Order: sequence, then structure tokens, then C-alpha cells
Amino acid sequence: MFKKSYMFTNKSHPLKGIMGTILGILSIITLVTAVFLSYKQGGVSSARYGAAALLAVIFEIIGIVLGVWCLMERDHFKLFPVLGIVLNVAGLMMLSLILYAGAYLS
Repeated sequence: MFKKSYMFTNKSHPLKGIMGTILGILSIITLVTAVFLSYKQGGVSSARYGAAALLAVIFEIIGIVLGVWCLMERDHFKLFPVLGIVLNVAGLMMLSLILYAGAYLS
């Protein structure tokens, strides 16, 4: 009824890569929430949103470091480290766009 599955590799998903991906998702959610709440208040931002953005930057930097660190290791799958790097860089680009729009497009 069930086929036996065989594993021909010792590779596994690295926990640091998964953590980098989770940090990237959390930082993007944090930035989107801060922008949405600021938009809902008519563009008035509070210090809490700035603190949330700062926390998101810290998450993104740690996520990028974890992703690069995992890419250097051998015998691991590369999905989560690459995904973590992409998400964290996308979050940094999103924050840069937000800062640019706030400084020059007002």
C-alpha cells in the first residue's frame, strides 16, 4: 500500500537558515504593519513605529548574517538560507524606499 521511501543524502535543512527566513518574514510583517497603521492615522507616525522599524532592521541584519553563514556550510540544503537572504534584503529595500519617500516625496 505505501511505498518505502529512500533517502540517498545526509543533507538537512539548517536551523540557522530557517531562523533567517523567519526573521525576514517577521521584519516584513513589522514594516507593513507600521506603514499601515501610520497610513490609518493620516500619515502621522509615532515613535513606536520608528522603534518597530529599528527592530526590523536588526532582524534583517541578523537574518542576512545567518543566511550567509549557512550558505558557507556544507551538506545542507540551500533553500532556507537563500530564501532568508532574499526576504531580508527585500525588507531592507522596502525600508529604504519608505525612508526615501518620507524624506523626498513630501
